[in-house]
Amino acid sequence: MTNPWLSIPLGDYEGHMSLPNVRQLRPLSELFKRTVEHVRPKSVAVLGVAGGNGLEHLADAGVLRIVAIDINMEYLETTRYRFRKFAGLELHCVDLTVDRISLKPVDLVHAALIFEHAGTEKALDNAVSLVGRNGRLSVVLQIPSAEQVPAALSTYASMQALRDHFTFVDRDLLEASLEDRGFIRETEQTLRLPGNKAFWYGVFARAHSTSQ
Repeated sequence: MTNPWLSIPLGDYEGHMSLPNVRQLRPLSELFKRTVEHVRPKSVAVLGVAGGNGLEHLADAGVLRIVAIDINMEYLETTRYRFRKFAGLELHCVDLTVDRISLKPVDLVHAALIFEHAGTEKALDNAVSLVGRNGRLSVVLQIPSAEQVPAALSTYASMQALRDHFTFVDRDLLEASLEDRGFIRETEQTLRLPGNKAFWYGVFARAHSTSQ
């Protein structure tokens, strides 16, 4: 079965995420900025980078290497164009649910609203494999809400392809799974959004690194 993200134009995705009853692009960008300020990494990997929302915060952050990963090559090409002044930008077209990532690890791996679409098995293994010895993994999950606007009800028809491709992730189970992989939570926050929606945000460190 073809992944629905391959058929959704970037403009439709960004348009949906900017709708008055969604408004998630800016909060996601701000959470990424907060993560970078907290970790102060020299190298960053962004899973599901799409069009590069938030990468602008890396311009003056001292980051030397930016690994942009997405399943849609057209998204990556847009990211390349938008951030063409970033000398350390790498683009990797990867299906996190199928492919096995084999890249040099980074100081920070950022996964925002990824596991809802990619699951927490192969995709989580890939995320963890990218985290350097003293690195961090930051995760943003969407918290279920009775007032959530499903992608299927978006004014952007192409977003209906995600109708059966989104599953909420239990943050307690995710944390337990990360503990099994040798990670502990360093910080967490719940961010309220318009329409009584919310994000949960957590930063995880390899257990050994917290004692150094």
